[in-house]
Order: sequence, then structure tokens, then C-alpha cells
Amino acid sequence: MSEADRETPAVTLESGSRRGRALRGVPLPLLVPALVGLAFLLLPLLALLVRAPWRSLPEQLTSPEVWQALQLSLISATCATALSLVLGVPLAWLLARTRFPGRGLVRALVTLPLVLPPVVGGVALLLALGRNGVVGQWLDSWFGITLPFTTAGVVVAEAFVAMPFLVISVEGTLRAADPRYEEAATTLGASRFTAFRRVTLPLIAPGVAAGAVLAWARALGEFGATITFAGNFPGRTQTMPLAVYLALQSDPAAAVALSLVLLAVSIAVLAGLRDRWMTASS
Repeated sequence: MSEADRETPAVTLESGSRRGRALRGVPLPLLVPALVGLAFLLLPLLALLVRAPWRSLPEQLTSPEVWQALQLSLISATCATALSLVLGVPLAWLLARTRFPGRGLVRALVTLPLVLPPVVGGVALLLALGRNGVVGQWLDSWFGITLPFTTAGVVVAEAFVAMPFLVISVEGTLRAADPRYEEAATTLGASRFTAFRRVTLPLIAPGVAAGAVLAWARALGEFGATITFAGNFPGRTQTMPLAVYLALQSDPAAAVALSLVLLAVSIAVLAGLRDRWMTASS
């Protein structure tokens, strides 16, 4: 046995003993509320699993109404994420790589949908893009485009609340990336856009992917802005969160089934981002 092999168990035991001492050293006034807080967060999820209609779950998920909501949610969330990528990545680059007056205010406005009540966001979208809205009236009269209470309106509402997640993620990745690679490319004759496309974008690809996953998950679970701006029409604007709300009034088993699907998607998102979070925290 080599010296390194003999040292490995000792290091493992020492690490385990340190963790044990750290746990025993937690003050009781902190440990008790921490455990209560953990139970507070986990108990509703456990109740959802315990009360789930597992025997009738396949039948619930294959019903036409549930399938329509599932299909519309997946399509609209994907389209909203694509829209967020097209608009959000350049916006994140602008905030991270350029200096202009009022940049702090612009960043605050970009992140405003994160703290804005979704229903308020839906009302704001109606006032902006409705038929009589600031911009919507011109879209209707010039191009015949009507967004409220349509599937396209669902995509717009979801993109409005989901894009800030992508912008924040990509901006943070851009700030962590070394700008000298981009500067070196420009000194070799590449344009700023070519340097971004060939050098910067491959460097920040993991951050873009993480932001896209977060934006997709947020769009999939959006409720307030969607029901306010797009309504709740089955097969056209009724997404899974809206179907859950409607099913609670008539078919609670279907509501639980849809809730389980959203829970599974959320767990999958966390699992997909686990390596990134663990790397950032280590």
C-alpha cells in the first residue's frame, strides 16, 4: 500500500469528524428554526406526493384537456425561451461590456419583472400591446396583429417574466469571462460582432444554457401575466398552471396530476443546474 493510499482514509475520517463537530456545534436557537423552515418548505411537496392519485395518474395525464394544456405549455415555454435568447443575450452583453449613461437604471428596469407581481405585468402588457394600447393600436391598424387572448400573447407574457432570468445569468457569466480574448480578436481584425460570435459566445455558452433553462422553467410555470394578458381559453391559451387552477374547482385529481408534472419539471431543472451551482459554491 502506497503512502497516498494510507493517507486517504485518514483524510476522509478527519473530514467526517469535522462535519460531525460542526453539526454538533450548531446553537439550538438556530438549529430549531432551521429545521422548522426546512419542514415548512418540504411538507407541502410531500403532501402533494402522498395525496397524488397514482392509480389514475396515467388516465389523468392522457385526457384530452390535460394533454392540450401540456402541449401548449411546452410549445409556448420553448417559444418564449427562444425569444428571450434572441433579445436577452444581446441585452446582457450590452449591460456587461459597454458603458453608457443610466446603465444602472437600465439594469434595474430589466430586473423589475423579477419582483413585479405577475398580474401587474399582465396589466402593463395589456396597456402596451392591447388593441387600444400604446403600441398595440398601431400593430392592429398597420399590420392586423392582435396579441391579447391569443397563443402568441401567451408567448409574449411568458417571455416578459422569464427573460430577466436569462439576462442576469448571461450578464454574470460575461462579467466573469476574461474580456482580453475579445479584445485580442478585435486587434487581429475581427469586428465586435465577429469577436462576440466566434470568441465570447463559446466562452459563455454554459451560462447561456443555464439562463435558458431557468427562463424555460419560469415560462412553464407562469400564471398571473398569462391569465391577465392572454386569458384562459382551452386549447388556445390555457397552459398547465391555468389548467391546475381551473381543475381545482371541478376535478381536483386532474389538478394534482398537472401539479406533479410541474413538480417533476422543476426537479429536472434543479438537477440540470446542480453541477453549475455546486461549482459556483465550492
